[in-house]
Amino acid sequence: MRIATWNVNSIRQRVDHLLTWLKECSPDIVCLQEIKCVDEAFPRLEIEALGYNVVTHGQKTFNGVALLSKLPFDETKSGLAGDDEDAHARFLEGVVTLKTGVMRIACLYLPNGNPPDTDKYPYKLKWMSRLLEYSKERLKAEEPLVLAGDFNVIPAARDVYNPAAWTNDALFRPQTREAFQSLLGLGLTDALRAVTDEQGLYTFWDYQAGAWQKNWGLRIDHLLLSPQASDRLANVGIDSYVRAWEKPSDHVPVWADFDLETA
Repeated sequence: MRIATWNVNSIRQRVDHLLTWLKECSPDIVCLQEIKCVDEAFPRLEIEALGYNVVTHGQKTFNGVALLSKLPFDETKSGLAGDDEDAHARFLEGVVTLKTGVMRIACLYLPNGNPPDTDKYPYKLKWMSRLLEYSKERLKAEEPLVLAGDFNVIPAARDVYNPAAWTNDALFRPQTREAFQSLLGLGLTDALRAVTDEQGLYTFWDYQAGAWQKNWGLRIDHLLLSPQASDRLANVGIDSYVRAWEKPSDHVPVWADFDLETA
């Protein structure tokens, strides 16, 4: 079973890329971020034609997340608990049934937080605190759980081409990394780091300054796994080749394979 995450940076601009990748890689479940459209404008029919069930939590122009699944959803829910006034479309969870029980997938688009000297950074940290509380509660169920998405967090120096240049950036500030470590401290596993310690593995390259060509990248798209999911982890990959496509997203898909049988 393959679960993937991809910040597509506008689904309407990237739908052909998405369809091509879905046909090539055939993931079972996909978490999309920054769809940047309302639910009604999402290209549902084209994706359903490939055999996917589609759930969206959209927002005009900004943010927006979606879940695609070859398995039917038993339930879905949008929005992250903890702030009733937060109208940003950044969180969507779904539950699917496997032969061994259920799996819960949470698709998230964590706030960027820049510039860090504005109210955007406290909002980021509060959002991470809400995610921590959500994770605490969900881990009590002792079920396979995957938190997948654009976390806008560079976990460690090996996850960025030039750590010194990012010292004061909201993605790499000590408070940001500590909040991410708090998630791991609950018992969640960073899927990629469960299979490799290799440096220079990135999921994002800026559009500016030839970042892709120079491999000036960041690893900010992650899959975090509950113990019941990490126990069945088989492989993790980054489909960096899609960054070389014409008019690409600045992010690339990240996927994890699990030794789980679908129902």
